[in-house]
Amino acid sequence: MQLIETKTLGTAAASIEFTSIPQDGTDLYILASCRATSSGTSYLITNPNSANASFRMLRGTGSGVFSQTDAISPYAEIPNADFTSNTFANISIYFPNYASTTTNKSFSIDSVTENNATSSQQLIGAALYASNTAITSVLLSAGDANLNKNRNFEVGTTISLYKITKGTDGIVVVS
Repeated sequence: MQLIETKTLGTAAASIEFTSIPQDGTDLYILASCRATSSGTSYLITNPNSANASFRMLRGTGSGVFSQTDAISPYAEIPNADFTSNTFANISIYFPNYASTTTNKSFSIDSVTENNATSSQQLIGAALYASNTAITSVLLSAGDANLNKNRNFEVGTTISLYKITKGTDGIVVVS
């Protein structure tokens, strides 16, 4: 696993984008620590190509559990101004086979949103982009409960992009 780039916000911003992603890896891995500046439900929305997206998730809220399937951009809830101050969501996003031009793009999201209250969000989801185009950029946006990209990420939000490559550890050869 090799770090490609880390972005940490010094000022609030609506989105963070990684462009010109090297195509010499096999998988992409994103680690995010983020929070929204607005009150009300807020989300980190992934958007390599939302027009062809489908998303399945299992989510726990601290008081219940539910599942959902939608033809929307995959997302994970993030803390907002109503949550305990200085708490950030922890999110990982995994894109296998991102550079392939022969297969659709699947990926997974795993997230936890902490809050010193009765409501806390845990989410695990799987997504599919019906496109055989290699992923060369990833846009992560802050949005509202309707997934409108109209929120800002808080100062201090940090998102890191890693590539994973095939290789050997001296014992196991991955091919």
